[in-house]
Amino acid sequence: MRAATRKARELAIVGRALASTGHPVMAQIVPMRFCNLSCTYCNEYDKVSEPVPLDEMLRRIDHLGRLGTSIITISGGEPTTHPDLDVIIRRIRKNGALAGMITNGYYLVPERIERLNRAGLDHLQISIDNINPDEVSKKSLKVLDKKLEWLSEYAEFHVNINSVVGGGISNPEDALTIGRRALELGFTSTIGIIHDGDGQLKPLGGRERAVWQEMRGWNKKNYSRFNKFQEAIANAQPNDWRCRAGSRYIYVCENGLVHYCSQQRGFPGVPLAEYTKEDVKREFLTEKTCAPHCTISCVHQISYIDHWRAPQTSRISPGSADGLVNIHT
Repeated sequence: MRAATRKARELAIVGRALASTGHPVMAQIVPMRFCNLSCTYCNEYDKVSEPVPLDEMLRRIDHLGRLGTSIITISGGEPTTHPDLDVIIRRIRKNGALAGMITNGYYLVPERIERLNRAGLDHLQISIDNINPDEVSKKSLKVLDKKLEWLSEYAEFHVNINSVVGGGISNPEDALTIGRRALELGFTSTIGIIHDGDGQLKPLGGRERAVWQEMRGWNKKNYSRFNKFQEAIANAQPNDWRCRAGSRYIYVCENGLVHYCSQQRGFPGVPLAEYTKEDVKREFLTEKTCAPHCTISCVHQISYIDHWRAPQTSRISPGSADGLVNIHT
């Protein structure tokens, strides 16, 4: 019943997005920049940040609600290190949005999973990089397999396991084992291509491409259907698409600023409390010059909803454009 209700809500979100372009479809929000791990390819964490105070997080969720945001995904850092995560999830649901979370899974135990159920979490994603931990990543199947078994037994929310190729992962074939294990446990499975520090293309080698092609060929259902853009990425080719970052997709950092995505932090760099529907409309029509070689899958997938309409009439170059606030941290 809960899965059926969630699917109905997802269909309503798509219908609303097709009917109107004046609201964000998805926002990612960061309650914690701190992470308990230190994956060498990642630039989205630190070891010193304190959690964003609960009152401020609730205000930010309400601001996203004011903009009409349909899906709010909690990311990090590692969001499960925030002491008030359950309250944040409840506030997302109170605002009528679908509640998602991206986590490394280390702190998932049965009691915590059941708390997430009660809070109303809709979607959870774990990225698993290898079978055995190494110097690149500790997000390993060996470490996390018991967590996956607990999720299979206790979770009432949708679980997706994302495996990766590229970015220095030493054994790309590990992704096949991870994907098969995810399907065996009843989860969905996706594969991503690790980007560089600007969210840009890192072409795949021969072994990586073979793994990627095999997993793409699996006959499975998942909630990341709009991923044809990865074909060009895997072949080191640009994508011709209309990036709607800053409009249909927004990224809110731990300082409460709105950015195009996790890899273009500082642009536009406007406080969420001051972000308006006029900003959403402007960015919908603004071309981003980083788009052709972008690998940020969530932005591609959300922007795909509007690929057929509204040619973009202005252009901006994140990292070099005049008039933007570049936040150096």
